[in-house]
Amino acid sequence: MPVKLVERIELAELEEMAENMFGDLVKAVVDIEKRVMAVDAGLHVDEEQMLLETGSSQHDLWGINLYPDSYGEDDFIEFDSMINIRPAQGNRSRSVEDADMRATIIQIVGEIVHG
Repeated sequence: MPVKLVERIELAELEEMAENMFGDLVKAVVDIEKRVMAVDAGLHVDEEQMLLETGSSQHDLWGINLYPDSYGEDDFIEFDSMINIRPAQGNRSRSVEDADMRATIIQIVGEIVHG
């Protein structure tokens, strides 16, 4: 299944992706500069690669997990991905350590995902 690049996606489509892949979650990579999101892959790195191939900058890409059943709640977005480990950018864990960056990602996901 090819990675899907989205500027807008319905919650129902995310729910279907979750059921088809992991049951409860959808892996996603957000490009904070282009304000788009890659979804529907088994690995964040596959989504990251697709975004890089379409002109995104590594610096702008952050991996998250979306839990469609928790839409509208704080645990809808989980900041956990191997692609987030970037010591050169001051991010030394799988999470997104910078609170402002997390807020930006939450805002972009809110613009893209519609329930």
